[in-house]
Amino acid sequence: MPKTSARLLSLLSLLQARRDWPGALLAERLAVSPRTVRRDVDRLRELGYPIVASKGPDGGYRLDAGTRLPPLLFDDEQAVALAVALRIATTAGAGIEEAAARALHTVRQVMPARLRHRIDTLQVTAVEQPAAPRADSGVLLALSAAVHAREVLRFGYPATSRPVPDDGTPTPPRRVEPYHLITWGGRWYLVAWDLDRDDWRIFRADRITPHAPTGPRFAPRELPGGSAAAFVTSRFHGSDGTGGWPCHGEVILDLPAAKVAPFIGDGVVDELGPDRCRLTLGSWSWPSLAAAIGMFDADIDVVGPPELRAAFAHLARRYANVAQLTL
Repeated sequence: MPKTSARLLSLLSLLQARRDWPGALLAERLAVSPRTVRRDVDRLRELGYPIVASKGPDGGYRLDAGTRLPPLLFDDEQAVALAVALRIATTAGAGIEEAAARALHTVRQVMPARLRHRIDTLQVTAVEQPAAPRADSGVLLALSAAVHAREVLRFGYPATSRPVPDDGTPTPPRRVEPYHLITWGGRWYLVAWDLDRDDWRIFRADRITPHAPTGPRFAPRELPGGSAAAFVTSRFHGSDGTGGWPCHGEVILDLPAAKVAPFIGDGVVDELGPDRCRLTLGSWSWPSLAAAIGMFDADIDVVGPPELRAAFAHLARRYANVAQLTL
């Protein structure tokens, strides 16, 4: 028979693996008597684990939700997955970066050496947009709750694209049917049906101030594109619904990746060295793509395609003509 401490860990692991366990099956899996299972369950309860027992011929045990968080047991793969998720969470822009870093430090401290080594080999560097606003974690929870409950949400949302009224009249709150909460490019967004504008809208979470209480429940509408990911990709790419730009190009810039990343929108930048990076970007047309790349004050090496190289030549001739006219 295994030692009591090892048996308790095995019992806890089984209880966390599935919702309900018949007592006889637990006894069989642990190779002990049903009476020993009952005693071990009592020991776990004393440690703070809320284990519910059901009586009868098919009676058994279930690990229930409690009022406080007891110690948890993870297998190796779960522990590694948790540590990786916490490391990524430190770059999520959800206002939980400090808490995620502290949680990662706590998890790493109790890991055996073999797992700490696996975690330490994963190094994640986030190239963040300077001055990118962080969404408040309380706001994200409020938005998620409204989405889950399918309740109309009211919130303040500054209309930065329009001038503030001269009479100081506050901007009326937005009324929406929240559909989904997504993250894109280091920012959080709410996809919702705007009741006052009778259309789908995407709202930045860092600009939302939820108003309580929420409104009545609603039946969810059908989102264009079939999913929140497809809808948001279409809107942010400015495409006609295909989920991408019609023109894509790749160049090498003589600039550090960290200086390029904040200004490329949905593009992709790969670091090639301390002062070189590869940029993949899309746009409506080849000249517009070349012009967007040309905003970087650096030498450019076009990887492809040929259409992009021709667009640079076209713009060079146009700019040369402008320069001659101004001389």
